[in-house]
Amino acid sequence: MEIKNKKALFLYELFEHFIAGILLTGTEIKSIRAGKVSFTDSYCFFKESELWIKSLHISEYSFGGHYNHEPKRDRKLLLTRHELKKLENKTKEKGFSIIPVRLFIAENGFAKVEIALAKGRKMKDKRENIRKREIQRDIEREINN
Repeated sequence: MEIKNKKALFLYELFEHFIAGILLTGTEIKSIRAGKVSFTDSYCFFKESELWIKSLHISEYSFGGHYNHEPKRDRKLLLTRHELKKLENKTKEKGFSIIPVRLFIAENGFAKVEIALAKGRKMKDKRENIRKREIQRDIEREINN
């Protein structure tokens, strides 16, 4: 099970990738396994030297009852102290932010989030990216025909 943040690849230029664990409740992991996750407007921030993810929407589990979770609550990410220091120093630089790229279930059954150090793209860069993608598709069509 893998859920990707496709919008992040378009809106941001990604530099460094990290794999982080995520603290979840029982009903959240069940919703993730069902694929009920949305990355819309989600980002990571530091609070007291800990990394948190905000606005990651994990839908309520349909059979959760009164044990269900809040869909858009802040969730703590688990990284090593060295990685946290590195990310915190980079985000203090102008223009850098931390964006979740994908959410997946690891081989051991734990949910993991791939986060990336990112810088926002300008509109000109986005158009150029679209143009390159279209040219690549045209080339691949010509090769296949």
